[in-house]
Amino acid sequence: MLDRLFLYHPAPWEDRDWARLSGLPLEEARFRAEDGPHLFGWYVRAPHSPAVLLWCHGNAGNIIHRLENLRALYRTGLSVLLFDYRGYGRSEGRPSEQGLYRDAIAAHDYLRAKERVSPERVVLFGRSLGGAVAGEVALRRPAAGLILESSFPSVEAVARFHYWGLPAHWLIGADFRLIDRLPHLALPSLVIHGDRDDLIPPALGKAVFDALKDPKSFYLVPGADHNNLPFQGGAAYFTRLRTFVESVVRG
Repeated sequence: MLDRLFLYHPAPWEDRDWARLSGLPLEEARFRAEDGPHLFGWYVRAPHSPAVLLWCHGNAGNIIHRLENLRALYRTGLSVLLFDYRGYGRSEGRPSEQGLYRDAIAAHDYLRAKERVSPERVVLFGRSLGGAVAGEVALRRPAAGLILESSFPSVEAVARFHYWGLPAHWLIGADFRLIDRLPHLALPSLVIHGDRDDLIPPALGKAVFDALKDPKSFYLVPGADHNNLPFQGGAAYFTRLRTFVESVVRG
């Protein structure tokens, strides 16, 4: 199968003083997946944060490439655990669908065991491929809410859009069938999508939204594509995130 060619695009780690360069209070988070790989992330603790976002990122780069976005979330007043999947950045191993699920479960367990964060304060945040990962965590661990940004129903659905209807299983062994998990979730959800996303078209984001149970809301960000959504959305986007987080934590 060609999973690593089509799905996973990790970037190598660069050793620099990222805390100084970013101006963020980056705390190293080190934990281990149940099947062995040692994983690495950053925990950013915002004063008086109502919750902690457990951020499952997309399929490319590593956590270094999310620092600008992480800084914006921190300035919004949110604590965040941002981690790398196996094979990304400083995390050991090789990426796989089941491996990514295990890594995110381990990150959730780290928050509870090491940082003493109660499930009622954890909001799962999955972007793009990370949406399916966050959906798996939502099935297997308790949380206050779920944010799915630029997400898609399945690899098959994306392949059909881009490759003239060819079945994805011809090329790719991974499924990432978020759509199968959503009807079984019973937590407040926010689905966010850019209205100019030509990688994961808004119709796929709407399909994700339609499969969720209430309470749920859909936020279409004007002028945003797949990679610039947070900053195209600007203050309104970050306010929407903060408002959702506060509402589910109070609830």
